[in-house]
Amino acid sequence: MKRAHLTIDPHFVVGRVQRRLFGSFVEHLGRCVYDGIYEPGHPNADPDGYRSDVIELVRELGVSAIRYPGGNFVSGYRWEDGVGPRDERPRRLDLAWHSTETNEVGLDEFASWLRKVGSELMYAVNLGTRGVQEALDVLEYANIRSGTTLSDRRVANGSPEPHDIRMWCLGNEMDGPWQLGHGTAEEYGRLASKTARAMRQVDPELELVACGSSSAHMPTFGHWERTVLEETYDDVDYISCHAYYEPKGGDYGSFLASGVDMDRFIDSVVATADHVKSARGSEKTMYISFDEWNVWYQSRYNEVDRITDVAEWPVAPRLLEDVYSVVDAVVFGSLLISLIRHADRVTSASLAQLVNVIAPIMTEPGGPAWRQTTFFPFSVTSALAKGDTLELKLDCPTYSTALYGEVPLVDAVATYEPATGETAVFLVNRSLDEEVSLEIDTSILDGLTVRSFQTLSDEDIHAVNTLEVQDRVRLRDNDSARTTEGAVTVTLPPVSWSALTLA
Repeated sequence: MKRAHLTIDPHFVVGRVQRRLFGSFVEHLGRCVYDGIYEPGHPNADPDGYRSDVIELVRELGVSAIRYPGGNFVSGYRWEDGVGPRDERPRRLDLAWHSTETNEVGLDEFASWLRKVGSELMYAVNLGTRGVQEALDVLEYANIRSGTTLSDRRVANGSPEPHDIRMWCLGNEMDGPWQLGHGTAEEYGRLASKTARAMRQVDPELELVACGSSSAHMPTFGHWERTVLEETYDDVDYISCHAYYEPKGGDYGSFLASGVDMDRFIDSVVATADHVKSARGSEKTMYISFDEWNVWYQSRYNEVDRITDVAEWPVAPRLLEDVYSVVDAVVFGSLLISLIRHADRVTSASLAQLVNVIAPIMTEPGGPAWRQTTFFPFSVTSALAKGDTLELKLDCPTYSTALYGEVPLVDAVATYEPATGETAVFLVNRSLDEEVSLEIDTSILDGLTVRSFQTLSDEDIHAVNTLEVQDRVRLRDNDSARTTEGAVTVTLPPVSWSALTLA
């Protein structure tokens, strides 16, 4: 058995864990909205047409804020299409996902649904095919109480209270050639700056997100961040990051180390932002909104799911409905660890996406809703990660990967709540075939006992939850925890994600 040692000291604080780290993302894509959160004819539909079983699962997941309505979809979206009487709303071609958008659900409906699930709305404006004026219009419609044409239209449409959206994304993935309205970093940066300054004339306290790179592997990565921030540094609060991971060529060793790549991505963006800060002589710190992240089998979309027939524009097709395995969930859990590890600079994040589309929650039209394997690391981490992220001292074996070189066999992060002394430790064993015995030095945390220790693992790392068998994979109590004076020792199964709480 491999052995590792971890030291926890609450005096070494990285940063405060913000609730917005546990956000998600709903795009008008596939069955995320239609047949996902909204299905009026379903037996569990509430009077507004929302699936109550999905609402309960979203609450259980612990999602804090939800980015909407895109994604690639937003760069061709006209927000006005989604408000007012439903029978008067136009049907439009969605060029991003080669579908037909019915506009049955729009801003008012989604804000209403968010009140049911208890999440904050994070809204993306269209800077692909539109611009400053449209951003001002949707801001006025959403946030001004009344007394103007657009705010009174919202009231007349059945939303008397403002939606009070505080966080706004200035476009989506504008570095990507696939994006409607794609341009250079200079062009986007100037448009984002103009839009941000105009929106702040309405409300100076808005929180604004500029588009960073859609991947650390884009050819413009680094240059894009630097140029956009040189144009927008005084106008925005966040630069965004997006990252997706999948196993390539059966290389599960590298796949399990995906969190190493995310760490490097974040560190690079932080370094670039701080360079711009220094060059400008600014006292302002730029934060990161990691507003798209997940395991996503993009190769399947490109090879199987992509719709290309110019005569075929389906409504809510089955797109990007990845079925997640145990190994996917373990990688997913390590990505969460990476986000929490950078709590000093990553203060908002959005799991992409929430229902059916590369999602922790799946539904069947007219049928049940169930939890994918990735549901469990998210729900538990959202519930337990409180207080401060701690800087850890981890001694463990390494292993070689084709993509990332030598990486630690164990991945770990810990949070500590000073008011209660409650400590949560999140752990991943990346080994494909060996257990790891981990000793955790807790000597500086007097009187701690193990409250719970749960692990997600399986003898078959490709095991999944499906419509037919919905609970094949779940969290199970791990009874290996042993407490001695000043230490806790636990056993981590191969390819596993675990959560340990000390109180």
